[in-house]
Amino acid sequence: MLPPQYARLAVSAAKAASGLRSRSCADCADISTSVPEQTASIAAAARNLFYTPPHRRCFMPLNRFPGVYVSEINQPHSILQGLSTSTAAFVGPTHSGPFALPSAPLTSLAEFEQTYGGPEPLQFEDASPIPNFLWHAARAFFENGGARLYVSRVFSPGAKSGSDGRRPTEADYAGALDPVTGRKTALMALEDVDEISIVAAPGATFGCRDRSADAKAIVNLLIAHAEKMRYRFAVLDSPDGLDPDALQTFRSSFDSPNAALYYPWVTVQDPSTRARLNLPPSGFIAGIYARTDSTHGVFKAPANQVINLAIGLETIVSDAQQAILNPLGINILRLLQGSFRVWGARTISSDPDWKYVNIRRYFAWLEHSIDQGTQWVTFEPNGEPLWAEVSQTISAFLANEWRMGALLGSKQDEAFFVKCDRSTMTQNDLDNGRLIVLIGVAAVRPAEFVIFRIGQWTADRKS
Repeated sequence: MLPPQYARLAVSAAKAASGLRSRSCADCADISTSVPEQTASIAAAARNLFYTPPHRRCFMPLNRFPGVYVSEINQPHSILQGLSTSTAAFVGPTHSGPFALPSAPLTSLAEFEQTYGGPEPLQFEDASPIPNFLWHAARAFFENGGARLYVSRVFSPGAKSGSDGRRPTEADYAGALDPVTGRKTALMALEDVDEISIVAAPGATFGCRDRSADAKAIVNLLIAHAEKMRYRFAVLDSPDGLDPDALQTFRSSFDSPNAALYYPWVTVQDPSTRARLNLPPSGFIAGIYARTDSTHGVFKAPANQVINLAIGLETIVSDAQQAILNPLGINILRLLQGSFRVWGARTISSDPDWKYVNIRRYFAWLEHSIDQGTQWVTFEPNGEPLWAEVSQTISAFLANEWRMGALLGSKQDEAFFVKCDRSTMTQNDLDNGRLIVLIGVAAVRPAEFVIFRIGQWTADRKS
């Protein structure tokens, strides 16, 4: 608070600042020259006190005669909004369709068929016909709650016309940049779409026992892609036909907080042949991610959710077997409560801080939303008024998350903190144009183990 003897001077300085033509912070720089030298610091305090961020400034017209004057104000940029987390992308072979990624996502299975063909099996030159896993994954995605899907077609040319080429390899899934057209393919094409949050390669692990090295390499490509894109999460398929013991060997090849592995494959009724067909779980799981995000929020674990279309599972996992697989980060699909459900929500990370899928995805969502929602800060005057504005913007965003139940704590101070002041930045940071904000949140972990302790109680016992 200013001393009483300087209060009038501060108000005068504020009025002088408000009377400048542009009312910008830069125009206030000479206020101190219009007041006595010994009060320059007070003028600076008044300048900071009455600083208005550019997105809130209003430029008043000159009032030359009596009347009503109307002016426009800019819409505040400091309202931080959460981004979508339910847009998925699948990469793999199809019957037809463009090799370049379409500019808009698919919103139904009918749109998929119009662009990439129907459910007929794929006929590769170097293999016997295999199910059209990408079509089945798209169907599973939309049936389980997904709404927006990008498809990046993978194709390996063959010698025969009329076939689906050769079965794609690791290099085909990685993608390439066409030096003539400048277009990217496969996983590389997905790098240009910011809204994608979930990636999968349905069917890439099919026949893993005969092509183990290639299947593991494609899985590693998915993981590397998700980590490179920072805000992306990979849904991994276990190989078909593996028993729980062999699955542990496969799982030991990977470690990442940005991916989760699911087992076993899901049995459905093929809509074309009416026969039973085992499918990789990634299409179903990606749809369940989207469904959980829209109905509860990304902070909710995508587990204990019913798997639509499922009529069975390739392998039935017992409680004893899941007790071994769950600590390894292998999420099991099981028949429980009369329906087939996702019964696990762990990543394949060895870091205990990123053990759960929803915690990793929630933090990615927070980071991405704050990143996009604070772009207006760039090139603003890096001083205390801006620091306060940034802190208030992020705090309001996190307070809303706390009220929705995404953060722990009976009050906001226990749920999160936001610091942006001299304690987070050195003079060297300021000299080099850096604004540093320190944010801490207490995210809600899932109740993975629910324990009830029950004892006998008699009428005459009070404790």
